[in-house]
Amino acid sequence: MDRTAAFLTLGCKVNSYETEAIRGMFESAGYRLVSFKELADVYVVNTCTVTNIADRKSRQMLHQAKKRNPDAIIIAVGCYVQAAEEDLLKDSSVDLVVGNNRKSEIVKLVEGYRKQNDINANMVVDIGAERDFEKMSVLSTMEKTRAFIKIQDGCNRFCSYCIIPYVRGRVRSRDEKDILEEISKLSYLGYKEIVLTGIHISSYGTDRLDNIDDVYKVMPLASLIKAIGEIPGIERIRLGSLEPRIITEEFVKRIAGIKQFCPHFHLSLQSGSNTVLNRMNRKYTSSEYEDKVLLLREYFEEPAFTTDVIVGFPGETDKEFNETIEFVERIGFSDIHVFKYSKRAGTKAAKMDNQVPEEIKHRRSDALASVAKKMSKDYMALFMGRIEKVLIEEEVRIEGKLYQIGHNERYLKLATMAVDNTNQINEIINLKIDKPLTDDILLCKK
Repeated sequence: MDRTAAFLTLGCKVNSYETEAIRGMFESAGYRLVSFKELADVYVVNTCTVTNIADRKSRQMLHQAKKRNPDAIIIAVGCYVQAAEEDLLKDSSVDLVVGNNRKSEIVKLVEGYRKQNDINANMVVDIGAERDFEKMSVLSTMEKTRAFIKIQDGCNRFCSYCIIPYVRGRVRSRDEKDILEEISKLSYLGYKEIVLTGIHISSYGTDRLDNIDDVYKVMPLASLIKAIGEIPGIERIRLGSLEPRIITEEFVKRIAGIKQFCPHFHLSLQSGSNTVLNRMNRKYTSSEYEDKVLLLREYFEEPAFTTDVIVGFPGETDKEFNETIEFVERIGFSDIHVFKYSKRAGTKAAKMDNQVPEEIKHRRSDALASVAKKMSKDYMALFMGRIEKVLIEEEVRIEGKLYQIGHNERYLKLATMAVDNTNQINEIINLKIDKPLTDDILLCKK
């Protein structure tokens, strides 16, 4: 029979990677892959639970799939499953619930369900007790030029606002040999850029060391980056979000010597106020963070710094918010992802006193977004007239004109006019930056 499967991903890049791996499993099992908006025999929703809004979105998508085809097998997988197992087992729209560290078994579970026709079949484990990395891999991705590679899972940090350690478990690192084999296969297929991702990639390898302080001597993440740089065909290596603590002089020296490494650092901040950072249970101060930025600037020419900031965290005063504004302006980020604090049941922050009113969160979010926009323009202005290496990723029509668009090593988005009968997708070409095309795209000349 011609069986079909559809997929939807909510949440982070790790979820996206895992969905790509799951798609490959179904395709290998003979399923025809279709859009989530089409009729399918199986719907897989890779859920997110980082906020209460993400929980609601996860439920909506599961119900939407069942409504589209009441006879389909609806599968909830991932983080929301770990957080709300009992609720999902009672949900008549959901047939299978599959938690984290059991996604690799999903096709086998579907076939078993077909035979037994169990209602709300359950495959959720105590994620906190898991110590092995779940082996999954991809052979192709929805993005045809850049591949995200999951190198670790779990987090041991327990920030006061975050549910992730409870639904992803403790740190579990992927075997380096397995990572390199996957990247080698993707390189053979033509992928030029690799992005290392995970729940907390700064902890990569720490679970395999007798003494966690040895991570600063052994530097497993730096060793992995060096090994990836030796794979033929890989021309760019990027990192996902980093914790400031991993940025030591020895670490920076090692990665600065890897020619494929892109000087784009997403350094997690969350707040520029030390008192807020303390309430968040973050493991650094603003001055320590700034020291890491200054160190990176010593070794890299005009590196791009991007970050996440939460506004309206419980108890955040006007003074604390202004400390954040002053701090981000001093750092000079190329981009900031601004988030209004959202209560997450099950976290310490949800029970804190002095929850900030929504109207204040909105006002602070708008103020910080305005500052971030100016900093982004200032950073882009530094590159006017420069010749940059651009990995062309797609063709996009803007105001009736066709452009080929990609990113440089510092993740600036650059465009050039498309030329008839010239396909430069997945090629790295030299372009001279000329002027802004949109608020976030720079127009280039060849």
